[in-house]
Amino acid sequence: MFKLTLVRKTFALIGILGVFATATGSAVAATKDTQWQKHHPRREQVNHRLNNQNKRIHAERKEGEISKAQAHKLHREDRQIRKEEHAMASQNGSHLTKQEHKTLNQQENAVSKQIGK
Repeated sequence: MFKLTLVRKTFALIGILGVFATATGSAVAATKDTQWQKHHPRREQVNHRLNNQNKRIHAERKEGEISKAQAHKLHREDRQIRKEEHAMASQNGSHLTKQEHKTLNQQENAVSKQIGK
């Protein structure tokens, strides 16, 4: 009886420690990923440009410089660039290589030239 109770307590303790270790490890990993993603300069620059272009598209649409269809097309192109940025970063440990950064900037330049024509 005494041995059975001790064994149960031991297994319960091991289970609790396992759950705690898993939860703690996940929380630490999530914090590191968030900090890394937030402060990686190439990703930050690409996403800042996308946000700026989004504001420019809205402003041009509001001023009547571009049609609703043109704004929709430009937003769709920006969304595609953002998806591509996310996919590239997920393959490279949450960062962009210099070549990927260059490629995304070229795509953003093409969209930027279309805004306000």
